[in-house]
Amino acid sequence: MRRREFIIGFGGAVALAPFAAHSQQATPVIGFLHSGTSEQNANRLAGFRKGLAESGFVEGKNLTIEYRWANGQAHRLPELASELVQRQVSVIVAVSSQPATLAAKAATSNIPIVFTWPGDPIAAGLVSSLNRPGGNATGIGTLNDELAAKRLGLLREVVPQAKPISVLFNPADPSAEAMSKDLQAHAKRLGVQLQLLYAGNDSEIDAAFTTLALKPGGAVLVNADPFFFIRREQITALATRHAVPAIYYDREFAVSGGG
Repeated sequence: MRRREFIIGFGGAVALAPFAAHSQQATPVIGFLHSGTSEQNANRLAGFRKGLAESGFVEGKNLTIEYRWANGQAHRLPELASELVQRQVSVIVAVSSQPATLAAKAATSNIPIVFTWPGDPIAAGLVSSLNRPGGNATGIGTLNDELAAKRLGLLREVVPQAKPISVLFNPADPSAEAMSKDLQAHAKRLGVQLQLLYAGNDSEIDAAFTTLALKPGGAVLVNADPFFFIRREQITALATRHAVPAIYYDREFAVSGGG
């Protein structure tokens, strides 16, 4: 099993651990909340179900999963989270989707929430501390934010002549401002000319790559964000069309044609 699948399956298993000793009682219900689509997250779902099965929970037998997919429309997440709260699910799982995690946290202070977060969950206000999260949320930090500086260094090594190196951000990402400052500081240490680009919808992604094409010889780093993951086929196709060297944060971009 790949690392990401293990993390997701493990998180679901931990969340349902209290039910294992009482499986003869009412069937537990998981709420699964995500900003994307089920098709785009097939590997995550497979890992999630496998982890649950290894802990004795099988969907449709002794477990029910209520799925709420925003289908790329993050503004729908608060409503979808409220639906899960009204459904009185046993736990809400919001993995690899910062907007879904924040929507779940805003919707309930009682129902347990399991998340994966790309940066510091303390700074995001999700938990009080790493060893004692407190509240109703717990999960795993995937260090995507910390690894962005490493990706910038790798891109510079692979394409040393690239000027500028652009970073594509989603302006709605709550960690975008802090991440941009960190990357600018790291770029200065590396002697890299950095350009920040922001895209919060499909047309803005097109416009960002048009900007890149106007300055041939550059490269782009795509910041970790579920908004970009959902649109990975669009992004990789644009990078190929405009011959822009790019580095991504998830193998699924390569599967979608990213080189």
